[in-house]
Amino acid sequence: MSPSAAILRHEFQTQPTAARRREKGIFLLFRAATYFILLCGGLILGTIVYKGAGTVFQLRPPFLNVTFLTAAPESLHVFEYQGRKMELGDHDYRAFEAQHPEVKQAKAASYVYSAGGIFPCIAGTVLLVIGSISIALTLGVFAAIYLNEYARDGRFIRFVRLAILNLAGVPSIVFGLFGFGMFVIFFGWNVSLIAGWFTLAFMVLPVVITASEESLKAVPKGFREGSLALGATRWQTIRKNVLPYALPGILTSSILGIARVAGETAPIMFTAAYVVRDKLPWEVQHAMDFFFQGVMALPYHIYVVSSKIPQNEYTERVQYGTALIFLLIVALIAASSIILRYRLRDRHKW
Repeated sequence: MSPSAAILRHEFQTQPTAARRREKGIFLLFRAATYFILLCGGLILGTIVYKGAGTVFQLRPPFLNVTFLTAAPESLHVFEYQGRKMELGDHDYRAFEAQHPEVKQAKAASYVYSAGGIFPCIAGTVLLVIGSISIALTLGVFAAIYLNEYARDGRFIRFVRLAILNLAGVPSIVFGLFGFGMFVIFFGWNVSLIAGWFTLAFMVLPVVITASEESLKAVPKGFREGSLALGATRWQTIRKNVLPYALPGILTSSILGIARVAGETAPIMFTAAYVVRDKLPWEVQHAMDFFFQGVMALPYHIYVVSSKIPQNEYTERVQYGTALIFLLIVALIAASSIILRYRLRDRHKW
């Protein structure tokens, strides 16, 4: 070894060995797998944004396709009139046909759900997400408080916790069949908003209970002991000294629940969703009818448009436009939960 190499070499310098080379190779493999997954996700998201933007946005003011966001789905009629290719929704086509009777002689091609908009689907999705998450958070937080604050650790409680973890892995189609048998048939709620709420709430309940219980466990015991030592009851201690500090973690479970509830098709297909519904959810005669009616929903609409009707360039526009709006709605609801979580975390620190 030359004197210069001996000077540069430190006695604590890491020496290259076969084990270190294998470790570096495994690290590079994990890194490549992570970047590959991110690339695939980015390609999928980019495809939805690129193709969906042409449906949702437009170059002329107001730069949004207002009809797509505010109208109901319609059939698209494509025909030639005086040498021009016309594309009209069902409502506009009938009005145009009444003014120009000669159009009846033209052969018009009809494409189902390729015109109009998706506003009933947007309204139904928002109602399903808000209602089911409200039920799941209420029941889940109460269950987590009981398991962490009141229940004594024993075989039965350990069995309950194990059952909750197992329920988190049950496929959504099973929850859909459960909701259909329990709420639609046994309770007689039929295909309705309330049946979809409880089915989706029970589906995400294990995640909410587990995350809420972990959040309660993270609150230091000294908060409880100090409150009890000053004469507060156990419920006062939980309500004033435990829940406020556990709320950021509980809201994390709501974010996870929103991501799962909003994207499910199988449970609502059995319990809440209609392919087409003429009236909006709030267009009812009696207040109670609001809960006992079916709704349209974005994931079910995507499923129908993508697999249950003939595919063409017109249905593709609706598919990607609906998917883009769907992603934006989920992101907006989740972002609201994240902002609320950060505000609560800044307010309650220890």
